Amino acid sequence: MKFSAPEIAGLQAGLTARWHEVTPAAAGEGFLLLVQQNHLRNFQLWHEEDVARRDDLGFEAVYRAKRNIDRFNQERNNFIEALDQTIAAALQPPESGCPRNSETPGMIIDRLSILALKEYHMQEEAVRASATPQHREKCAEKLVRIRRQRADLTGCLGELLDDVVARRRTFSVYYQFKMYNDPALNPQLYRGRDAK
Repeated sequence: MKFSAPEIAGLQAGLTARWHEVTPAAAGEGFLLLVQQNHLRNFQLWHEEDVARRDDLGFEAVYRAKRNIDRFNQERNNFIEALDQTIAAALQPPESGCPRNSETPGMIIDRLSILALKEYHMQEEAVRASATPQHREKCAEKLVRIRRQRADLTGCLGELLDDVVARRRTFSVYYQFKMYNDPALNPQLYRGRDAK
């Protein structure tokens, strides 16, 4: 199985633009479906966090947004792990004998996803007609930096994947073990249940 960093980054950027025009949905199969699923959760998180920061919608809307944020974040982390499991199964990274990368390919793909969203939204701000010229100029400068970061990170992902294939570097699948969503691990959730 071939993993292409430019293809992944391009897919994320294309989906970001498309999902602002149509109802967001992941499609396809295999590894690229996992990339889309992870990106979809980041897309949903981005917009729910915007809702949660508003102070004009009332308690109920913020409460629902917070619940959605928790769920999307859990699912996002699940897909990072699934990406790493798929890559590890295909590339069989060595257990030892070469440097271990602290950030996994799935973590980098997730960061690329977030940068694709930042790029899209900063581009919107850089051309927003209702904003001041100073605001647009400042956002245009930030947009240049975001694009550079995305390009650099895409290169880093490609190098990591190439190094794993060449046995020059390795990675481990790391599990997040998010405790806040687990009723057996979050004291605020199990205390009430245990008291009954």
